[in-house]
Amino acid sequence: MRYTSDLTDSQWEIIKPMLKEAGYRSMDEKREQVNAVLYLVKTGCQWRNLPKDFPNWKTVYSFYRRACYNGTWDKIQRELVKKTRRAKGKNESPTYALIDSQSVKAAYGNEKRGYDGGKKRKDESDT
Repeated sequence: MRYTSDLTDSQWEIIKPMLKEAGYRSMDEKREQVNAVLYLVKTGCQWRNLPKDFPNWKTVYSFYRRACYNGTWDKIQRELVKKTRRAKGKNESPTYALIDSQSVKAAYGNEKRGYDGGKKRKDESDT
């Protein structure tokens, strides 16, 4: 492991059959590509700023796009979440979810708002 985001051997053993099932070959290269995507997610860097010890960013991006398109990436994430939750002694699937109250508030708009920024109009005043 070079980075904290790299897959452990046990995580790789979970993912490898899913990649083979999806038709991917050269598993050593795929492990590096998965590690590169996980590094990007963990650090938030841009594709072009991927460290040089990973495969070329265009190769990693192409792998990621295909894996998302054919559903393989979702499968990988689900299985890794299950493994992590089991390791922590939790149920494989969460029993509830939280919604940020700010995003709920922002979802509903006031019909009377317009270009005036929600100020009272003359026809709405008490006088």
